[in-house]
Amino acid sequence: MADYTLHCFAESGNAYKAALMLELTGQDWQPVFVDFFNGQTRGQGWRNELNEQGEVPVLEHAGQTLTQSALILEYLAERTGQFGPRDENEKREIWRWILFDNHKFTSYYAMLRFLFCLKQTGETDVTRFLRDRATAAYRVVDAHLAKTPFMVGERLTIADLSLAGYVFMPEDTGIDLAAFSHIEAWKKRIQAVPGWKHPYELMPRTA
Repeated sequence: MADYTLHCFAESGNAYKAALMLELTGQDWQPVFVDFFNGQTRGQGWRNELNEQGEVPVLEHAGQTLTQSALILEYLAERTGQFGPRDENEKREIWRWILFDNHKFTSYYAMLRFLFCLKQTGETDVTRFLRDRATAAYRVVDAHLAKTPFMVGERLTIADLSLAGYVFMPEDTGIDLAAFSHIEAWKKRIQAVPGWKHPYELMPRTA
């Protein structure tokens, strides 16, 4: 049995954050498919057993069950000694960007992708609003990456892994991603890290 069990599905960028961290740090882990699109996470039994919040990722390790990608990233950084902060200043800067990611960079983009690409609602006032907000968040990150190779200095940290949750997803949300040249270069730097895998390669799409 693997040391870590990650409940996930390939289309989840939030789960990808945890999966990629596990892979890049060389952990012994296994994915367990969660059938989100057929309502598994909405079932009371699943919520009682794994996560009352009804979300992935869920990480099981050493008798513990952890949820929320940011918490899981911090836990794995502490356990592995990799990609975490080197001092208190770095810790604050990492959390500054993780919070921005959770509130803006991932949240708007993920909802846009879910509605426009996965649910295929077509263009609506909601998708236009989400695209505008996601684009604004991308501009902030792109401008920051014009000054630094990674989100917090010269090396990959869990801040990068948090913001990278959805940037490798293949679906077309209608945002001109090529316009964000610094984000595109940052993505290539992440892909060059030994062990990197695409989300659809790293996590299951079916049971």
